[in-house]
Amino acid sequence: MYVTVPELNSKPHKVLVVDDERGARMALEVPLRLSGYDVAAATGGREAIALGQGKRFDVVLTDIYMPDITGLEVVREFRRLSPETKVIAVTAQGSLEIALQAIEEGAFDFIAKPFNIDEVLALVGRAAQHSTTTQAASPDPAHDFSASGLIGHSPQMVRAYKLTAHAARTNATVLIEGESGTGKELIARAIHQNSPRAKRPFTAVNCSAMTETLLESELFGYTKGSFTGAANDRAGLFESTDGGTIFLDELSGTSQSFQASLLRVLQEREVRRIGSREARKIDVRVIGATNVNLEDMANRNEFRADLFYRLSVLTINLPPLRERGAEDIALLAHHFLRKYERDHGEQVHIGEDVIALLARYPWPGNVRELENTIEHAAAVCADRLITVNDLPTRILERAAPPTQLVAPASVSLIDDRPSLAELERRYVQLILSETEGNKSRAAEILKIDRRTIYRYLEASLEEPEPQEAS
Repeated sequence: MYVTVPELNSKPHKVLVVDDERGARMALEVPLRLSGYDVAAATGGREAIALGQGKRFDVVLTDIYMPDITGLEVVREFRRLSPETKVIAVTAQGSLEIALQAIEEGAFDFIAKPFNIDEVLALVGRAAQHSTTTQAASPDPAHDFSASGLIGHSPQMVRAYKLTAHAARTNATVLIEGESGTGKELIARAIHQNSPRAKRPFTAVNCSAMTETLLESELFGYTKGSFTGAANDRAGLFESTDGGTIFLDELSGTSQSFQASLLRVLQEREVRRIGSREARKIDVRVIGATNVNLEDMANRNEFRADLFYRLSVLTINLPPLRERGAEDIALLAHHFLRKYERDHGEQVHIGEDVIALLARYPWPGNVRELENTIEHAAAVCADRLITVNDLPTRILERAAPPTQLVAPASVSLIDDRPSLAELERRYVQLILSETEGNKSRAAEILKIDRRTIYRYLEASLEEPEPQEAS
């Protein structure tokens, strides 16, 4: 269902669609026309810039990757030619780097293919009616957008990229929520590295790894003699990170006393060393992170509500890997293989059947677990090709479809005079059926390794269709 947007001053908004692929242009152009927009189209970046020199557009939707000049250059030129024009970047290669660059160049927003057309129309409507011009930050050639490891096309990740890019341009306190292994510290580092604080320190602290006393002494510092072992005055991490960014992970496990101390730091922008009455002014950006919902904890009085509201000025939610879809898992797997190649100087390939199996695994350890899995498989594979048998056993046990694991209750062994290899395979299926798919128990009965069972099951999937007798 297409959304018809209201017109300002009874004139339709002028929209320019830029894409070198005709199908992609039409996918945007037709719905926009049906929604009442005055739409023009360009087949490349040069043509788009030429059109922009002679005509004012309210909104420009431009693909990023085009053969003549990139969409990022289109964004840059329209910011120079017509600062009031809102440019929306569109790409099939969703990544944090692209989002950061698009926002840095001055794009109004960023969307990834494949997109929901109603959501795009709603975004175009907001852009067209946005009456004030947002001043874009000047691009800084010193910024390094490479190898963040945060890639993917899923809508949740694209949303996280955009929020990260916006956060990098502000000094607001940020709260990053997500399960362990989703990349919270990577997001925090990306915010810091693409902010005006990039040349100052970035300090990461795992709050759950320290006792309350140790955590406070590490963060706030202490004076000589303030407690046993305090032989000298010592500055805390807040002071040593002055001008930079401090990342506080696992905040949900901190005590109410520590939360009160942290709240004072955020409110007063000063710290007081343990044992001292002197307050020291600091200029530190705080990025907090948690693997549980702090708002729910605050509602149950398990976390200070005032600290939660102070932390969550800007909240970025990172989805678990199991919710990001098969495409993101494939992109990440290939990304980690390229990383392995850089680190070890050895190019390793991965079979499509392996990617399909990885997409069925629930990934309780999220992206971190996937990276470790790919590194393990690359290290043990033969002939530089990762096969199903190179994956850790836990992956195979939880990801294989039920039809591969449990044979029918009754298995014919010799009625059709099978070959010895076929007879072995059927016997494995029979034992699996009797053990209700328990591969460990089946391997024990058969006195073989569990991986051998998977090889038998793989052979059953590759069994040729029976041919009719001539």
